[in-house]
Amino acid sequence: MSLPPGFLDELRTRISLSDVVGRKVMWDSRKSNQAKGDMWAPCPFHQEKTASFHVDDRKGFYYCFGCHAKGDAISFVRETENVGFMEAVEIIAREAGMPVPKRDPAAQAKADKRTQLAEVMEQGVQYYRLQLKTAAAGAARDYLAGRGLSEAAQDRCEIGFAPDARQGIFSHLTGKGVAADLVIDAGLAARPDDGREPYDRFRGRIIFPIRDARGRAIALGGRAMDPNARAKYLNSPETELFDKGRSLYNHGPAREAAGKGAPLIVAEGYMDVIALVEAGFPACVAPLGTAITESQLQMMWRVSPEPVIALDGDRAGLQAALRLIDLALPLLEAGQSLRFALMPEGMDPDDVLKQQGKNAMQRLLEGALPMVQLLWRREVEGGVFDSPERKAALDKKLRAAIAKIKDPSIRGHYGEAIKQMRWELFAPKRSNKKGAWKGKPAPVQPSTKSSLLVNAGQGAEEHLREAVILATLVLNPSVLPDFEGELERLDFTSPEHRHLRDCLLRFSGAADLRNRIETEAGAALASVLAPRHVQISPAVRTPGDAEVAAMCVAEELAKLAAKRGALREIEEAMEDISGVVDEGLTWRLKQAAEARDKAVRSENEDKAMFDTAPSGAQMDRDERDAFARLLGEIAQNSGAKAKK
Repeated sequence: MSLPPGFLDELRTRISLSDVVGRKVMWDSRKSNQAKGDMWAPCPFHQEKTASFHVDDRKGFYYCFGCHAKGDAISFVRETENVGFMEAVEIIAREAGMPVPKRDPAAQAKADKRTQLAEVMEQGVQYYRLQLKTAAAGAARDYLAGRGLSEAAQDRCEIGFAPDARQGIFSHLTGKGVAADLVIDAGLAARPDDGREPYDRFRGRIIFPIRDARGRAIALGGRAMDPNARAKYLNSPETELFDKGRSLYNHGPAREAAGKGAPLIVAEGYMDVIALVEAGFPACVAPLGTAITESQLQMMWRVSPEPVIALDGDRAGLQAALRLIDLALPLLEAGQSLRFALMPEGMDPDDVLKQQGKNAMQRLLEGALPMVQLLWRREVEGGVFDSPERKAALDKKLRAAIAKIKDPSIRGHYGEAIKQMRWELFAPKRSNKKGAWKGKPAPVQPSTKSSLLVNAGQGAEEHLREAVILATLVLNPSVLPDFEGELERLDFTSPEHRHLRDCLLRFSGAADLRNRIETEAGAALASVLAPRHVQISPAVRTPGDAEVAAMCVAEELAKLAAKRGALREIEEAMEDISGVVDEGLTWRLKQAAEARDKAVRSENEDKAMFDTAPSGAQMDRDERDAFARLLGEIAQNSGAKAKK
């Protein structure tokens, strides 16, 4: 049976090879890296104990270093299920939710036609590459050199030149025996409406070949040399080979580089991609003259779970990024999102690399914003929210945007992040009058008696202590190295606190630790700094005193350890109490209570040296205690004499 063109490609991209193989093997958790699609297991084709069977999920191939078995999802199902090719296709198609097309007698003819068109396109690429070496392409070579592309780089990118001739490539290909219809169907030439001879689509343009993920030439992009040309950039028309909404420039090389750990960068045009690749950012792609489509977005996510969108720093680039948010929100999944690297105003990635260098681009990519922050910026920037009605309108728009997210967990996290940013925007401004607090938390109010700390119990108290520790270390990074060990071992109560802890350990020693934390975990940091109980901590309220910060962290760590230790002892004692209660059990509880009291004593211990007597006189405590002991001894002696 012949399948329609593109069906198998679509099938292979719809289903993960690791999902297919995972039904037959047990993955080795020590060697496997699921985030990178790098999976290892004992081979299902021969008996072994070691994990020598490797699955490259991104490339869609497996290989056994023991028995040398190799193939893709279809061959794996054929071998393990002992079925034929079509049966294997039907099994995978059912799992992917794709109906297998009915028998189509014309399918083979279409596949043959696509093969012919690909061969014609390849000849066209070679023709244009040769033309770039001719005298007529002098201006094109000068332009490319001015853009910083050496001859070696031009060869690597297969850049060519289309001379300004009406029938340059048409005559060349038909002269080699290629049918005129194939040249036209490949998109290299077109027939005019007036019935005259076909003409070349690309004339007087620098040519950029567009290849699919398998490396086949499927289309061309042309950059006009004439500044007065109607279109600065021109792509091939859609053909049986080329669907611009389902294609990406530099797709194959970017997928391979991303599989080796490089971050996937999405730029706007050919030159941006080429400049980024030449600068050492190999996993880079670009859409083809249109806004990013859902198909292209899904293709990017199959390459990398969190592509970085690096569009131009002009209004058009920003608008493209904002439109992409609406497209991406309904498609978000756990671990699958976008980040946005905003180029400086008026600059594209190529400009940044030329004017500021690779390090500047690296910083922009590392500082890429999570999508939730760009969503917030889109709805807030330029707005005035000086009335309840305007604030309500903002809330309505944000709720409508978040409602597009299908995953309830992600929707909840977006809601929390938006809530925190909204609180920061609308938080009451402190008065600057004499006696008021400016830029500092207000003094504790009686309303604290009904606060979260009082009413929520042990869990809230631990949560706030963790927040004080994290906030102190972020604001006083000089003391962080002294507490890295305790911080790493501390069992935090929430994912946000764990994420912030991981960022602190990762960026420890960095000069711009605060900025990195805000970029990597801005929402978590804002959540930690928000509670008043954190804000009134001395090391948080007035950061910079390393001694105070160290004492604060050490004290909070000790209190957490003591309280959690006491709770563990009580839990174990409750289990033991069902048996015989002995002195050992009561001693353990007594020791746990004393340790807890000692840890928290600094909070409530009365350190006064004098007491006030009922008469109003000041009494020295040491003298009072000595006098009390003397009275006790007199009473004891008197009692002993009375008995005699």
